[in-house]
Amino acid sequence: MSSGARPAAHADARNASAAERASGASRSRISATDATSRRTERERERASAAAAVSSASISHKRSASGNPRPASRMVDEQRRTEKVQVTTRETLVTRTRSPVRRPAPEERTRQPEPPKPRPADPRTREAPRPVEVEKPLSTPWEPEASLLPHTTAPLASRISIPPLASTAPQALQPKPLHELSLEAQEAVILEDLLFVFMGFEGQYIRFAKGYNPYEERDRLAGPTWRILPGLDPSLQDLTQSMLRMATHYSALETFVDVQSREEFGSVNHALCASIRKLLHEYLVMIAQLETQFLTNDSFTLHVLNVHVLPTSHMLHQLYALAHELLKRNALLDDETDESSDSADDFDHILEQLREGGDLVPGNMTGKKICKGGVVLGLITKRLESMSGDPPARALLTSLLRDASRPYMAMLNEWLHHGGINDPHSEFLVKEQRSIRRERLEQDYTDEYWERRYTIRDHDVPPQLEGVKDKVLLAGKYLNVVRECGGVDVSLQVKDVPVSFDDNRFLDNVNNAYAHANESLMQLLLTTHALPARLRSLKHYFFLDPSDYFSYFLELGTSELRKPVKSVNTGKLQSLLDLVLRQPGSVVSLDPFKEDVKVEMNEITLTKSLQRVVNITGIEQGESLQPLSSNQPVDSDKNASGFTSLQLDYAVPFPVSLVISRKTVWRYQALFRYLLSLRYLESQLSTTWQTHTRGFVWAHTSSSRNLEIWKRRVWTLRARMLVFVQQLLYFCTAEVIEPNWQSLMARLREKEAGQDGAPLPPTSGPVPPTKPGTKGLTRTVDELMQDHVDFLDTCLKECMLTNSKLLRIHSKLMQTCTIFATYTNWLSRELEKADPDLSGTTKPPTMTDDQWRQFQAVRSQKADSSALGVDKDENKKDEAARIAELFDVIKKWESNFSRHLQILLDALNHYAATETVVLLSLCARLSTANQGTEYAGLRNDEDGSV
Repeated sequence: MSSGARPAAHADARNASAAERASGASRSRISATDATSRRTERERERASAAAAVSSASISHKRSASGNPRPASRMVDEQRRTEKVQVTTRETLVTRTRSPVRRPAPEERTRQPEPPKPRPADPRTREAPRPVEVEKPLSTPWEPEASLLPHTTAPLASRISIPPLASTAPQALQPKPLHELSLEAQEAVILEDLLFVFMGFEGQYIRFAKGYNPYEERDRLAGPTWRILPGLDPSLQDLTQSMLRMATHYSALETFVDVQSREEFGSVNHALCASIRKLLHEYLVMIAQLETQFLTNDSFTLHVLNVHVLPTSHMLHQLYALAHELLKRNALLDDETDESSDSADDFDHILEQLREGGDLVPGNMTGKKICKGGVVLGLITKRLESMSGDPPARALLTSLLRDASRPYMAMLNEWLHHGGINDPHSEFLVKEQRSIRRERLEQDYTDEYWERRYTIRDHDVPPQLEGVKDKVLLAGKYLNVVRECGGVDVSLQVKDVPVSFDDNRFLDNVNNAYAHANESLMQLLLTTHALPARLRSLKHYFFLDPSDYFSYFLELGTSELRKPVKSVNTGKLQSLLDLVLRQPGSVVSLDPFKEDVKVEMNEITLTKSLQRVVNITGIEQGESLQPLSSNQPVDSDKNASGFTSLQLDYAVPFPVSLVISRKTVWRYQALFRYLLSLRYLESQLSTTWQTHTRGFVWAHTSSSRNLEIWKRRVWTLRARMLVFVQQLLYFCTAEVIEPNWQSLMARLREKEAGQDGAPLPPTSGPVPPTKPGTKGLTRTVDELMQDHVDFLDTCLKECMLTNSKLLRIHSKLMQTCTIFATYTNWLSRELEKADPDLSGTTKPPTMTDDQWRQFQAVRSQKADSSALGVDKDENKKDEAARIAELFDVIKKWESNFSRHLQILLDALNHYAATETVVLLSLCARLSTANQGTEYAGLRNDEDGSV
């Protein structure tokens, strides 16, 4: 290349380098311009952030939503894309406080750019933090949420409890309060309160150190809150006053979860549903307050306090009620020592076992569980105490209305259908399903009526306390009617009150009770012929009339004289059936004669009554109860068929409710007593026939002493007969018959009420009876009580319920029985002692025919005796025989007269202290003891009985 060409090449190179330098300078100027623009923009943002920190809280509140106020429309348009990206990134880092995301691999190869400043923290109003927060943490904090397992409360929260703020890393802890201005403190406390009101911890308001959210007792009591130090005192006092509402809300939220479990019953479930609805409205209010916080420039801490005051009062009332319920359920530390009825718990456990349940912890609920009527009672009691606080009264009234709806549903089912739909055992009526009406024939305690349905006295709501007996009887009556098919109770009852605050509540109970009572009364009196049943019982057990029974005793004498263990009961039953079907007898037309059965009771009447009186304490005014079948039997070895005979009567359901086994036992006791008097009367009458027709007694002896002795025997026999007959007349004509007529009069009143008041339809509540129309004046339970009272009165006035009178009466009856039994022996002794009859010559006081007849009888007796008489007895002196006879009759006279006088004195005493009816018997029996040495005996000799 030539030298001229080389300078040209160098010139071109220089030109090219210059062009490149110019191009590079141009690019450098463009980059510097862009950097300057970006720096200007960043400084403008810093100035805006600094102005936001120093300005009023309005800018901060608005920035809390993540949308800072723009400087101008044009600037916003220029940097919109970059701002959205940066805001999204910075918001994630600030809200979650998680470690800064590391750059992607492709980003690491790029030229690092200068760090961009962050916008102001929307909750602290401070300038952007330095870049050092983006350094990776040594131990990453990874909080997570999980689902809890299902519980018996279907609506309970299933989200796990969030971690405590105190466990967060130090790098995520907020800036201390004392470094913030007063406006910034108010802003951050306002935002924290919105979280705390919902039960979550804030940045500066956290759980107290003693609170453990994982403990159910702590959650039920409610969390205690603490504010981080450094808050202005004026703000702290106002904040502390509002934190109580947050405590109440958190406690109520847990209370609703706990009380919604299955074992707490439907009333608690309804109460929790009502409280849950109020808590939902509370959360809506919190959302509205958050909107005010973000949009309203004048929303301050004081304004928030004014807004939450009514709600705070409501939550305080709910918390106080929940606290009382939790104490009753022993779910808090300050539980009371009150214990529930252990018998009811045992019955519940036994009922679970009978139904195939297991005694596992899930089935064994706590003894102190508060449900049903107790919950309603607590709400009612608190409503009464808060009657002067209108908001609290309105709140508690609403809670009572909602909580009582399931209880009223059970009440209406029981009142109008006789059914109990009570799976949680919270209704006031308790049902023992194990007691069946099929056991009425064997069960002598009548458990079907007495214990099948009972009242839980400790679980009765105050609204039902005055009518609980009517509620119990209404359902019991309808159960009987339903089981017997008397009235259709399956129809749906309409227009009934559904809560306790309904004005028709008491009318509903009274009308349902009247309807059920009238239905059962009609079933008993018409369909099942209760009056005819009672008249049938009177015929058989009170021997009225007794023509058939006298015939039965005559036919069965040979069998009844045997010892009780040798008596053929089947034969006696056949004889009784034959007698009852005999044409011409009063009972032959009785439609219930098939229900009468013959039985043998090996225990004597006196011993049986003595045991009953001593066990039940009838003399202290308690009701007479028969002995149960499981008590030991102490049979009488000398008992015969006559003394052990008793009748039984089979009564179908539902008449067996009135004529129960207890009443049948009373009928049997009266029957055995009347039978013993009738039998003794027949024995003494037979003795009278022997004394009248026998040659030995009718012959006038030449011995004056024998004639005096015979007159003393006749007098004693007459006195005994007067005693038995007067006693029998008194028991039948002056005790049983008047009381029977009184019972029938009351029954006729009920029949008249049935005729005058037709049954209303079962599809609705029964209208009350109008004044002036015929209606029921008594109830079925009163009819049952009238029947029992009638029998108890008869037993008492017949002297069968007093141990002292029983002992005296037993000795008198025993004396009379021995006298009647030894009549034949006295006849033989009289014949031996009479000199006219012991010789071989005819006495002058007898005719030839009488003497021949006497000789024939004597030879017959001699042949039958087969020379069994001891020869030494024939050698006895006549005077010794007469003296022995006088000694025997004197002992009988003394024994009978003495005990009769003791009886008269006791009758006088009890006639003055217990029943005046005994005065009539005392006057009648006094004639049997006049003229004796024991007339006028006083009570000081009663101890020798």
